[in-house]
Amino acid sequence: MSTTSVQKSIAGKVDAAANKSAGSTDNAEDALQKSGKARLSLFDSSLIVPAIIDSFRKLSPRTQLRSPVMFVVYIGSIITSMLFVQSLLGKGEASSGFILAISIWLWFTVLFANFAEALAEGRSKAQAASLRALKQTVIAKKLATPKHGTTWLPASAADLRKGDVVLVEANDVIPIDGEVIEGVATVDESAITGESAPVIRESGGDFSAVTGGTRVLSDWLVVRVTSNPGEAFIDRMIAMVEGAKRQKTPNEVALTILLIALTIIFLLVTVTLLPYSLFSVDAAKAAGIVSSPISITVLIALLVCLIPTTIGGLLSAIGVAGMSRMMQANVIATSGRAVEAAGDVDVLMLDKTGTITLGNRQASEFFPAPGVTQPQLADSAQLASLADETPEGRSIVVLAKQRFNLREREMASLNAHFVQFTAQTRMSGVDIAERIIRKGAADSVKKYVETLGRPFPAEVSKTVDDISRRGSTPLVVVDDGRVMGTIELKDIVKGGIKERFAELRRMGIKTIMITGDNKLTAAAIAAEAGVDDFLAEATPEDKLKLIRSHQTEGRLVAMTGDGTNDAPALAQADVAVAMSSGTQAAKEAGNMVDLDSNPTKLLEIVEIGKQMLMTRGSLTTFSIANDIAKYFAIIPAAFVGTYPQLKALDIMHLTSPSSAIMSAVIFNALIIVFLIPLALKGVKYRAIGAALLLRRNLLIYGVGGIILPFVGIKLIDVILTVLHLA
Repeated sequence: MSTTSVQKSIAGKVDAAANKSAGSTDNAEDALQKSGKARLSLFDSSLIVPAIIDSFRKLSPRTQLRSPVMFVVYIGSIITSMLFVQSLLGKGEASSGFILAISIWLWFTVLFANFAEALAEGRSKAQAASLRALKQTVIAKKLATPKHGTTWLPASAADLRKGDVVLVEANDVIPIDGEVIEGVATVDESAITGESAPVIRESGGDFSAVTGGTRVLSDWLVVRVTSNPGEAFIDRMIAMVEGAKRQKTPNEVALTILLIALTIIFLLVTVTLLPYSLFSVDAAKAAGIVSSPISITVLIALLVCLIPTTIGGLLSAIGVAGMSRMMQANVIATSGRAVEAAGDVDVLMLDKTGTITLGNRQASEFFPAPGVTQPQLADSAQLASLADETPEGRSIVVLAKQRFNLREREMASLNAHFVQFTAQTRMSGVDIAERIIRKGAADSVKKYVETLGRPFPAEVSKTVDDISRRGSTPLVVVDDGRVMGTIELKDIVKGGIKERFAELRRMGIKTIMITGDNKLTAAAIAAEAGVDDFLAEATPEDKLKLIRSHQTEGRLVAMTGDGTNDAPALAQADVAVAMSSGTQAAKEAGNMVDLDSNPTKLLEIVEIGKQMLMTRGSLTTFSIANDIAKYFAIIPAAFVGTYPQLKALDIMHLTSPSSAIMSAVIFNALIIVFLIPLALKGVKYRAIGAALLLRRNLLIYGVGGIILPFVGIKLIDVILTVLHLA
């Protein structure tokens, strides 16, 4: 059976296959859940309980070492716990209750940070677990000869190797990733993409890749295996979303180094304070002044409040949550590095068709012939298109209705006979009694008119040439042998896309449209869409050269692609989003895979990357800012016994030194809890420039980070006093 005949048979089976798919166990709702798209609420009970358990599991020293800031808090918790035991033996440096309270809240600080990371990882693990459910033991039909109709032998999917050839027939599950080398069939990919509508996969072209775990609904495919067991697409997806295995990104590493540096500085300062305090007490005693040295418990509390524990405790959770948000957008990122790179992108390269434009040519204008009005042309064009179910035909009917309020007519009463388009005539139309209306390609209509002995106006020929030069498609309409004029069909720019490009421009991102159209057409569409630049008549070499030229200028480039010819450019781009429906070569070259195969997803990917960077920057600003307020609470309280003059710095007028220290430590722990939702959901994305974003962060998270601790610490101090806990 030829590919064409099979496709015709498929066309009649798609609806039945879709209904079958909808009624099976792998229906749309189950597929959404299996693919990880079913969104769990932020504090879903199925996530909370495991996260609490993991919080205690993460108390091992090896795990704590991954975050140097929290490791210092961890060591401080151990030391204060030992000091509490010492105080029970009657050798305490302070009251047992005070040391116990400090110790408990330091442990809470560590546990809250562990909980934030575990909760973020739990969301990713839930997605990975749902993906593992897609993996199943499949018996494949392995072909000895890569040809349909030849003998096959049963083989386990686990035994298949790259290069093997298998036969997959209707209702068979595709055993492993592969490429179609023969046949054409409908495939249910809902378990991967979440879309219940079947798709057609065929040999050759950009729709030959098939994914293990999907199901053939009709006909058959001969598939060459392109991956070994454990290397299949689902296996890579599982590995990608496993937050626990996420490597730190360059920016995250740089921030970690900064946090380590700050921690070391404050650690050295704190360590020197004890001998300095002892020296001051001895000096005061010699002068007849009674004072007391600072205790180790208070020094540890001081250190924990001085170092950036807030961002230290949430840093890992922010990164894991960024990858999780990408997965919720149905995009699989190979690493956190790819997500972060999306946030740093300077240049976006987007295909015209399907991304910037709708991809279907639609009627945009009526050009009447001499002596004909636009309403007359629109009337004839609409009549000729009423039975035309193509996107072009429907768009002609809609344009005539919008422009001239022409409504659909009751054709049955007119005894209308519709003439369908054929490749031979390249025309379609309608016969109404003696009235014959046709529309079609200019050369076909011209021959038709000339056979009737009628002239073809030179003005119409000129209009046809002008439309063609713009890259649009001209359709000529003839009514009873009279040429009525020309319809221009053009690829319509998507609504709202110009505004989105304007947002990106405000963020300092350059947009470049990639198209195979001629320069004149490309320039017109680029101007209408509002992109910054375009590459016309693009070849794979042209794309690669353009990416490299921007990268040599120090810019990060993002692009999408689905074909084998896109693979070189995808491999070169910093953020390369391959379509799940595309070829295996494209998916292997990219560092992200869009399961929805939606080229416009690149814009959303950039926004998610920006959001992750904004979240990290905002919480870092807040963390450093709120330390400033804690200085005023804990430093006067810690040293007032040694230097009574420091009482003047107690601008919050806290109840007592012990209450001040306790309030600062409690606030330091609780603020992590309150910021967990922000770390996991992310700061709200706003398309603003870097300078404006910095000012906004300094205002909200900087000034807010200074003010909030003053309020919070004072409130906790009041509560402790009322409850007689300090």
